[in-house]
Amino acid sequence: MAEVMNSSEIDWDALTDSELDVMERRIAGKYMRIVPWGAVAWGIGNCLVWLSLWPLVLMGYLPLWLGFIIATLNVALSYLPSHEAQHNIIAGAGQPLRWLNELIGHVSTIPLVYPYRVLRYTHYEHHKHTNDPELDPDYNVHAKSDWHFLFKSILNRQPQSGRSGAYPNTLKRTGNGHMMMDAIIYQIIYLVVMFTMAWTGHAIEAALLWWLPKHIAITYIEYYLSWAPHHPGNETGRYRDTRAFKSYWGNIISMGMQYHIIHHLYPRIPLSKTPAAYRELKPILERKGCDLGALEH
Repeated sequence: MAEVMNSSEIDWDALTDSELDVMERRIAGKYMRIVPWGAVAWGIGNCLVWLSLWPLVLMGYLPLWLGFIIATLNVALSYLPSHEAQHNIIAGAGQPLRWLNELIGHVSTIPLVYPYRVLRYTHYEHHKHTNDPELDPDYNVHAKSDWHFLFKSILNRQPQSGRSGAYPNTLKRTGNGHMMMDAIIYQIIYLVVMFTMAWTGHAIEAALLWWLPKHIAITYIEYYLSWAPHHPGNETGRYRDTRAFKSYWGNIISMGMQYHIIHHLYPRIPLSKTPAAYRELKPILERKGCDLGALEH
């Protein structure tokens, strides 16, 4: 087993658990230490497009209805490049491209009004404590069905909801409460822009270029990144806290989350490589008892 063989040449059932572990790590290793240049361009380009909508709409070069559609797409697409940076996939500490990793992390989520440090450290806690009702900061996203999720998502926007306090409580518990200042600054800037736009007679433009796209995007992101890959969310453990699933809308519309199980097993694998890694690791995941659902290839 000096090299990873073609899966069709391996008698998987003849391998011991320790041999399966070795094969799993070797296969996963093929897909790590790869700079996701697509995510870099995505993170910067997406934010620049969103910023350009404001002068284009306000100066009459772009109709507001089209600006709203583009803005909604921009905000919905703003999280994943930061997610790559959160896991140091672009570059780890001490590496030459570390500055780029951090730049993408901070810039890409500006339209979403979520600060990079808050997202990073709460996301680490999600990985450590997936599906733990006390320690998983994303646990409140769990719901019985799609429609139940939509209902909860609306309620979770209320100031006193469990969801609104999940990230602050997690940061405080882990000794990172000072990072909430980042979120306060983001919210102040966001509200200043909203009030200034309204004061100058551009309330509708502000609502359709930022406020409404943000709320639509949060629901969309939480559905595919939190609810769908972890539903029903009642198991913990390395191979059981996440699942593969078949999206009605395909892998692109579901933001690559059909293969989210690979991300939880090996967070340093870039998003674009998770489908290939899944296909190669599938025989091992089946024998590890993973929930692979109805995902087909």
